[in-house]
Formats: sequence, structure tokens, C-alpha cells
Amino acid sequence: MKSKLSDSLGGTVEKEIPEDVVWIDDAFYVKKTRFGLHTSILKEPLGAHFLTGLHYEDVVKVTRWHLKCLQDGSIDEYTRVINSGVVGGKL
Repeated sequence: MKSKLSDSLGGTVEKEIPEDVVWIDDAFYVKKTRFGLHTSILKEPLGAHFLTGLHYEDVVKVTRWHLKCLQDGSIDEYTRVINSGVVGGKL
């Protein structure tokens, strides 16, 4: 099964995007969180939180890499599912 962008999204969406935001590669911007981390926010789907990291430069670098790999279809060469997280049986 080929991975797609929606597989990488957690569901959090930015409610208010500043008008003066600087879009990186016309695809995302990076916002500093209240905890001092940095989160990339996608332009499409608009406002979707993507990746979070400690350093701004690292978030930019990894977001670019991740989006490029999704675009060229190579992301599955770098990722794998170890455990599905589903508990079998009756609890």
C-alpha cells in the first residue's frame, strides 16, 4: 500500500493563520509552539499540522524531505510499521 499525505497527518488544524506568514517553498510555514518547539503547518490541506521538532532549521529540513518523498513515492522505502497498535481479543 502506497503512503499518502493523509497518512502523515494527525488531525490537528491551525485555526488562525496570520496574514503575514512566510510560506516556505509555497507549501508550509513553521510556527513556534507555546512549549518552545516548532511545528510545520501545511498550505494544503490548509492549516494541517505536519511535523514538530526542537529546532526551526531541523523542522524545515525534515518537512521538505518528507514532502519530497511523498511526492516522488519514495517515503515507503524509509518507513515501516512495527506494530499496528490494535489490541486483539475482548477487554
